[in-house]
Amino acid sequence: MNSNRFLTISLVFVLSLILSVGLFVNCFAQEEGETYRIGLVFDVGGKGDKSFNDSAYRGLEWSKNGSDEFEGFEALPINFTSIEPGSGGAGREDAMRMMASQGFDLVIGVGFLFSDSARSLAEEFSNINFAVVDYTPGGEEIPSNLRGLSFPEQQGSFLVGALAAMKTKTNKVGFVGGMKIPLIKKFEAGFKSGVWYVDPDLEISTKYVGTTGEAFANPAKGKEIAKAMYGDDVDVIYHAAGLSGSGVIEAAAETGNYAIGVDSDQDYMAPGHVLTSMLKRVDVAVYKTVRDVVNGEFEGGVDMQFGLAEDGVGYAIDVFNRVEEFPEQVEQLQNEGTVTLPALGETQISPKRIDQLPTENLLTDSMVARANELKRQIIEGQFTVPADPSNVTPEDPVQR
Repeated sequence: MNSNRFLTISLVFVLSLILSVGLFVNCFAQEEGETYRIGLVFDVGGKGDKSFNDSAYRGLEWSKNGSDEFEGFEALPINFTSIEPGSGGAGREDAMRMMASQGFDLVIGVGFLFSDSARSLAEEFSNINFAVVDYTPGGEEIPSNLRGLSFPEQQGSFLVGALAAMKTKTNKVGFVGGMKIPLIKKFEAGFKSGVWYVDPDLEISTKYVGTTGEAFANPAKGKEIAKAMYGDDVDVIYHAAGLSGSGVIEAAAETGNYAIGVDSDQDYMAPGHVLTSMLKRVDVAVYKTVRDVVNGEFEGGVDMQFGLAEDGVGYAIDVFNRVEEFPEQVEQLQNEGTVTLPALGETQISPKRIDQLPTENLLTDSMVARANELKRQIIEGQFTVPADPSNVTPEDPVQR
C-alpha cells in the first residue's frame, strides 16, 4: 500500500474515533437543549504557536468559560473539539468533513488555506455552519452557511510601525514575514505605512521566511534572518511569521534589540526586548461567531471584517512594556510567578523572564498618546492605510 495513502486512511480513522467519542458526549447534552457542538481545525503551526492558532483556541475557551476582557463575553452552552492537521496542513479537509458529517453546529478552519475546502464542504453540507479565519473568496460567491472572518491587518500594523519609528535609535527598522502571500503583504504594507508616516527618512529592511505554509513553522530560519538584520544596524523588527516569529524574538533578546510580536500578546516571551505586539483578535472573531450560532443569529454568505473599530486589531499594552503603569502586576509576578495579561488572561512566567522585566516603560507616555491619536484618526476615516506595499512610499505613506 502506498505510504501516503496509508497515512491518509490512518488519519481519517483516528479522526473518526476522536469525533465519535465527541459525538457521544455532546449528543446527550444536545438532546437536553443545553449544548452546541463547535469544531475547530488548526492551521500550520498548530496549538502552542503562541500566535495565530493560540488566539483562535482562546476564542473557544472564552466561548466555553466566558471572559472578563470584553463586556458581554459570557460563558455559552457549548462543547468544543479541536484538531491539528498533519505536516504542511495535511488532512485539514478530512478533519472538517468529519466534524460536518457528525452534525457539529459550527466548524471553523483557522487560516486562508481552508478557504477552498470550506467553500466546497459548505455546499455539500448545507445544514452545517462554517467559518474560516482569513477567508479568501477567490472571486466566487460565499455560500450562505459560510462566514469569512477577516481582519484589516494593515491597520494594527500601522500602529506598531508608528511605535517602531518612535523607538528606533539607528534609523533602521525591519519586517520579517512568513509565507510571501498577499495576506502577509498586508502586515508589511501597514508597518511601512506607519513607519514612514512618522518619519519618511527611516530605512526599512524586509525579508520573508519562505514561499510555502512551512514558512510559518521555522523558528530557526526566522532567527537567522533577524540576526542578519540586527547585524546590519536594524534595532526594531516586526514579524508576521507565526511560529517562525519566535526565532525573531529570540534574536532580539540575544542581540539586545527589539522585536514586535504578532496576533497574540507576545511581550512576555522576551521581557525588555519585545516592544509590543500587533494584536489580531482572532479570539474575538471566534467568540462572536460562536455566540451568533448559539443565539440563532449566525449570518453566512459574508466576509466579516474585524478592524480597529471592532476591537479586531490593535497593539498590546501590558506590564512588560508599561511596567511603571502596573505596579500590582509587578508584585504578582515577583510573588506568584504569574500575571494576568489583557489579551491572554493568567499566564505563567518563568523566574528567568521575571528577572528580565524592564525597570522603565518601553513605550513612553508620549508614544502611547500618539499611537492612540493615530488609531482615532483611522477609525474616523481621516486617512486609509494601504493594504499593498506597492502603494506605500515615504512620500505618500497613507491614502487620503
